[in-house]
Amino acid sequence: GPRCGALFGIRELMVPYMPTIRVPRTGDRVFKSECAFSYDTPESEGGLYVCMNTFLGFGREHVERHYRKTGQSVYLHLKRTVKEKATNAAGGAAPRRRNGKVFLDIELNRDFNGDDYDYEDEARLVLLPQHFEIPLPNIEELPALVTIACDAMLNAPSPYRKPEPLPWDDEIQVSKHSRGLLQQDSGVRIPPSGWKCSRCEMRENLWLNLTDGAVLCGKWFFDGTGGNGHALEHYRETGFPLAVKLDTITPDGADVYSFDEEEAVVDPRLADHLAHFGIDVLQKKKKVSLQPHLSEWELVQESGRKLKAVYGSGYTGIKNLGNSSYLGATMQVLFSIPEFQRAYVGNLQRIFDYSPLDPTRDFHTQMAKLGHALLSGQHSKPPVKSELIEQVVKGDRDPRPTGVSPRMFKALIGAEHPEFSSNRQQDALQFLRHLVSIVERNSASPESPADVFRFLVEERTQCCQSGKVRYAQRPDHIMQLPVPVEAATNREELLEYEVRKREAEENRMPPPPPVRARVPFTVCLQAFTEPENVPDFWSSALQAKSAGIKTSRFATFPDYLVVQIKKFSFGVDWIPKKLDVSVEMPDFLDLSRLRGTGLQAGEEVLPDLAPPIITPEDPIAPEIDESSVMQLAEMGFPLEACRKAVYYTGNMGAEMAFSWILAHMEEPDFAEPLAVSGSAQDNPPTRTLASFLASQPPEESVAIVTSMGFPRQLAIQALQATNNNLERALDWIFTHPDGAVESEHSAPPAERDPPAPRVKDGPGRYELFAFISHMGPSTMSGHYVCHIKKEGRWVIYNDHKVCLSEKPPKNLGYIYFYQRLPS
Repeated sequence: GPRCGALFGIRELMVPYMPTIRVPRTGDRVFKSECAFSYDTPESEGGLYVCMNTFLGFGREHVERHYRKTGQSVYLHLKRTVKEKATNAAGGAAPRRRNGKVFLDIELNRDFNGDDYDYEDEARLVLLPQHFEIPLPNIEELPALVTIACDAMLNAPSPYRKPEPLPWDDEIQVSKHSRGLLQQDSGVRIPPSGWKCSRCEMRENLWLNLTDGAVLCGKWFFDGTGGNGHALEHYRETGFPLAVKLDTITPDGADVYSFDEEEAVVDPRLADHLAHFGIDVLQKKKKVSLQPHLSEWELVQESGRKLKAVYGSGYTGIKNLGNSSYLGATMQVLFSIPEFQRAYVGNLQRIFDYSPLDPTRDFHTQMAKLGHALLSGQHSKPPVKSELIEQVVKGDRDPRPTGVSPRMFKALIGAEHPEFSSNRQQDALQFLRHLVSIVERNSASPESPADVFRFLVEERTQCCQSGKVRYAQRPDHIMQLPVPVEAATNREELLEYEVRKREAEENRMPPPPPVRARVPFTVCLQAFTEPENVPDFWSSALQAKSAGIKTSRFATFPDYLVVQIKKFSFGVDWIPKKLDVSVEMPDFLDLSRLRGTGLQAGEEVLPDLAPPIITPEDPIAPEIDESSVMQLAEMGFPLEACRKAVYYTGNMGAEMAFSWILAHMEEPDFAEPLAVSGSAQDNPPTRTLASFLASQPPEESVAIVTSMGFPRQLAIQALQATNNNLERALDWIFTHPDGAVESEHSAPPAERDPPAPRVKDGPGRYELFAFISHMGPSTMSGHYVCHIKKEGRWVIYNDHKVCLSEKPPKNLGYIYFYQRLPS
């Protein structure tokens, strides 16, 4: 653009724009690392334009739209050039940077080795529509306010950093003891499991001292696990400073604590320190273990094979933001489905043109942006010749990574959700459910792209004593396949392994190589169809509790069938444990014989009577039916939410509790523990339960509210929503003048969702086209990758790396995606 200033004074030029320029205040989010509509950054060719009024960032292609919509003319333009460091003697000194500093302390190139690159950053003011440019800094000619605003914008923190980090989520520092740690040759070898504190009986929260190999229990560290503090005691006696928590060791690292520095630390030499005690998990790059039992990590990521990278449209990686592979793997699969492509990428222009003033918080905009980035091929270009030569010369294996960083997307999807907003690994299945519910909530039309997964389950419940039945239908998106490990085809081998493992533990020997259970798919399918007992079944025929059984069938078959392998179960300690199983999933699947039949000739229907209402007001400790809790927990819902659901539906079984969960999933305290006390203050059950919990509020309270001029229906609603607390009911009315504004969250699912028109149906014959696999001991740790069949070949998506798959591990997946075969 034309430089200006020579023709007439910059100060005069700026006068008409001054009222539009704001100085960012605390709490303003300044977007200087990512365009709101694309994955352009200051490193992109056209740089990034940051609006000096809204502080939103725009790439070159999108800034005009913002100007047209808002009339906002003044932008801070940021451009970063990445240069390679000169390595010859002459170029020893780094080039002097123009603005005296690298001002973009932004989440850009963390992914490649920062030491080999220099950044040169340039900032200038740009005035639209003429694209006048004013180089910065320009203290002499610019009004002071403009300079102050630019400085404040350049120094603003990242909009994604949480303002209040948890004490241990803060940047963890490298321990000063790491480099010079002397390890004793005590001959200690640590087995991968079966540990115990050497001074007491504790078997969890165990810490391995990296100096002498002592295994001792922790104390109430920040993760809330118990212990007798023997690890700390040992440090006080010996002064050996570093310990690693045993159950956190994965190929990605582990939790290290420094007793001396009294905080969690980073140990850059952890791989060597662990290898000293025979723990080789971090050295996985050096050699593939020679045992015939290849680890899940190696099989799922197809390590040890030279995979060929693929580039172009539909082969774009998603960078890992740190434990975010659950999100990357799920979004890759969703955007390989034509309905999702059409809904978001097909409507890109319309979505962008009609996006609200803050597109960073608009679901449709961010979905369209991510989908377009994955499908356009712009972020997946093969390395050019010079880069390849340089790679060979330097001996680097990985070229500079391509792909997109879904930072803004993750911030939006995780907003208001205690788990998905954190930096911890999550259950991909729970994330899929969360995302589907957001897609449905944000669909303007009655149709939503998530309808492709939706099907109706026919549940047939039978009272064993009277023989009478009840048929009910409920919508679902996921078929959950149980894995009966007891039916493994290699059962003998498994039993033998258990014996050898116990012997090894008793004799303090390294454990035998693990054996993976092999369970045939047909056995899992059979287990799915078996009748199950309904705990605490209340029979309306007998008007009493009795034995009941339930079978599930498909009332409809979806266009795309999502099948979850129930690999995770809860151990006695409530930690989700993962079964090491192999289930050979078929490429073609015919479920026609699982179609529900409805009421059969000769079957008698259970009378339609409701059981007596149980209100959670009784101050006694809550009775919670644990088997229903487990049933829900296995679906991937947070444990505390499941306990609340069962409690608030009066232990009426998992089905009732499931509808409570669907209605309350989006609430911020969804995963908070159940707080039961005499007062209603702690946990007001919301309106959803009104139907089967609170009968009518006391008439005198209703009368008081109506006497103040509020309609009777609103009075009842307000009292029900606040547990009949008069004062809070009035507050409620003032914040919900039209009644339940959140009616979409709080009406019972049955009322808000006439499922009939929204369910597609067709033959139950399917072909496998994608699956997500998980590596690691539990959904809350480890790593996810996905394999997708595109253009007739399987492709593996492992964070930013996209390669042709040579041996897709179809037997080790966690979530499988099938598409209906054309009939």
